[in-house]
Amino acid sequence: MTTTTDARTTIEARLAEMATGDLAAFERVSHPAATNREAVHEPLPCRTPGPEGYYATALWLRGMFSDMRWDVHEVIAQDDLIVAHTTMRGRHTGPLTKYSPDGDLALDVPATGVEFAFTQTHWYRFQDGLIVEHWANRDDLGMLVQLGIMG
Repeated sequence: MTTTTDARTTIEARLAEMATGDLAAFERVSHPAATNREAVHEPLPCRTPGPEGYYATALWLRGMFSDMRWDVHEVIAQDDLIVAHTTMRGRHTGPLTKYSPDGDLALDVPATGVEFAFTQTHWYRFQDGLIVEHWANRDDLGMLVQLGIMG
């Protein structure tokens, strides 16, 4: 990624695929050994390396949230790294789940039907033009407050 414009286009496409992409879309953009640092709190299939794990994360998110989308505010690219400041939007229409590092269900909250919008920063490392690593900083507390789960 050499320009901020190229980086923004890349990230906007990746986030759109989280909402609607199929496995083939993830295979086109994810390195076979890609890791998602956030998967430690996701279902076990999400922890699989490569496109299959990223696709499993997308399906897990889609099971919790409908109308899921991201507004991309700022994007910074440096060497093999792209960072994007975003707002995730959607509606909580399925059970909200989180998992312990050993794979046990740690949180299971029924759907509230509430719309939400909360900030996230996504970090992507690329190798040979493919995503090889992802991690994020999210305002999960802000989301839980918006959903009425925490006061």
